[in-house]
Amino acid sequence: MRTNNVGLLGDFPVLEFRRYAIKPGEREHFAAYFESYFPEAFQQLGSVAAGTFFDRGNPTGFTWIRGYHTIEARAVINAAFYYGPVWREHRTTLNDLMDDSDNVLLLQAVSADRAVRILPAVDPVREAGARGVAVALICQLTAGTAAAFARAAEPVFAKYRAAGAREMGLFATLDVPNNFPQLPVRSDGPFLVWLGLLPDDAALGRLREVAAPTMATLTGTGMVRGTPELVVLDPTPRSRMRWLRQQ
Repeated sequence: MRTNNVGLLGDFPVLEFRRYAIKPGEREHFAAYFESYFPEAFQQLGSVAAGTFFDRGNPTGFTWIRGYHTIEARAVINAAFYYGPVWREHRTTLNDLMDDSDNVLLLQAVSADRAVRILPAVDPVREAGARGVAVALICQLTAGTAAAFARAAEPVFAKYRAAGAREMGLFATLDVPNNFPQLPVRSDGPFLVWLGLLPDDAALGRLREVAAPTMATLTGTGMVRGTPELVVLDPTPRSRMRWLRQQ
């Protein structure tokens, strides 16, 4: 897999972590339309679909991650896309397949070295679709604790990495007004989201064994509201975020 040109895309510290509810039986159709029409359209505008996934255990769940260079770029790019010709042509088809698209976290990397890792596009000649398993640990926090919680949770993330997960980024709620209100974002934060990538289900099993006792560690900080959610995500065929031997 050639990765030398990925750097040309640049860094994307601002994310939308988008969790859709697709109509029953239509998730694979939605993914096929999405992957056929939209990734390159986002890229041409200066954004990136960093990963697209089926939620394991939730047959209507479709999650995808869109990255931006800055929060200001988000408003410009979203306006160009959603008022542009590609979305206008296909919006009816896609909207008719969705029950809900408002479960969206607006996030920013906690530091430059924890920004989302942008992997090369799936090679249609050399790859038989995306492989691997992604995981997202989603923690809903008490107000004003995101930075402190990130520090307190670092030993937990280290255990996940030691269990074989490749960290793909660490993100906290971006506490700014929604600068493209046509796309709602959640306002019940703050949240902290850790992303990781695993090669297969055997590695996922090892991570689950490590993760189970860490939930008590996380809630014991006193900064978590509710129980942290560990979401298992299966990459769709063209997902950039997937397991590569060289990355």
